[in-house]
Amino acid sequence: MTKLNKIRGISAAGLLAVPVILSGCGLFGTHSASEDIDAPPKAVEEQMLNMSDGTGTTGAKAKAELTGTPTTVYLADGNGMLAPVTLGLPEVKDKTSVQLSVETLVSGGAYSKYIPEGFTGVLPAGTEVKKVTVDKDNKLAVVEFNSAFTKYKAPDERKILESLAWTLTGNADVQKVQLWVDGKKLSEMPVGGTPLDQPLSRSMGINLEVGQGATLTNSSPVTVYFSAASPAGIQYYVPVTRLVKPGQDALQSALAELIRGPQETDGLEQVMTDETQLQSVKKEKDGTVTVSLKEDMFAEGDAVPTEMLQSVVLTVAENAGNPKVKIELNGESKVVGTDNLDYSQPVTRPDYINEIPL
Repeated sequence: MTKLNKIRGISAAGLLAVPVILSGCGLFGTHSASEDIDAPPKAVEEQMLNMSDGTGTTGAKAKAELTGTPTTVYLADGNGMLAPVTLGLPEVKDKTSVQLSVETLVSGGAYSKYIPEGFTGVLPAGTEVKKVTVDKDNKLAVVEFNSAFTKYKAPDERKILESLAWTLTGNADVQKVQLWVDGKKLSEMPVGGTPLDQPLSRSMGINLEVGQGATLTNSSPVTVYFSAASPAGIQYYVPVTRLVKPGQDALQSALAELIRGPQETDGLEQVMTDETQLQSVKKEKDGTVTVSLKEDMFAEGDAVPTEMLQSVVLTVAENAGNPKVKIELNGESKVVGTDNLDYSQPVTRPDYINEIPL
């Protein structure tokens, strides 16, 4: 039986320190008991075959008709997981798109009408984004809030940090994030005490879990993308950073975790069956990564669910420096998704994902 220890309840200070701890420094807090994940192969198989209607959604439009500037922000879904959502935000005089993206994270804020059903911002209501300054030379974004930013509950602290880090680093000019409140740089978060002596970055992970056989002090992080459905039935992708045994190839480990599947309590959907086999991962001379899979539920010529194929593309992109990706399935030379895209030819990670209609 596959088991994963979910560690959303660990102290925020311990989780933020993952990159340091994995190097042998620091200490974690306690974590919750392990939870079982049993995905009956037949049930998963039926779910996968009925997942798409040919557009990559469950009977709804694949993309929102964005009327403003496409901007991807990390919002909480109905299960409390953070997911990237691409919104069409208006142009606002004297405000950059970077500042608007942070303001969209405010719960009940001025831009909440642009957020689709089932998602919400994670910053406390009343938070004001006084200023966002981007130092392009140092790839650093400095965000200054008012004191309302400090009015959150301790269990939400890490989610706030993840949302800010991943939203801002989606900008090509930003790799690190620094937080200020009322003119003072934060050295730690005001409620849970998460240390902020180093700028935030994507190395902190997102929706963090510890995987089978790994331990908190002896592990390496990989980020995989599972699928979920909004209340309106729109499929979207959710990144999960899972701690795995160290010393393994990161990309192969990530794809193995993708096959292993999500935790039942996360509300995420398994995009492959337990019978799926990862046969090889090859990096071509031009940098393209070719992933070869074996899955007997698909016959030659079958359209393969987009959710399965896009999850592979997103997972490879996140763990291998965003290369082009080719997918082979059961040795076939052509792999076409229900979105009519040929994944046996090199494809890239979409510029915008999870464009969800309002």
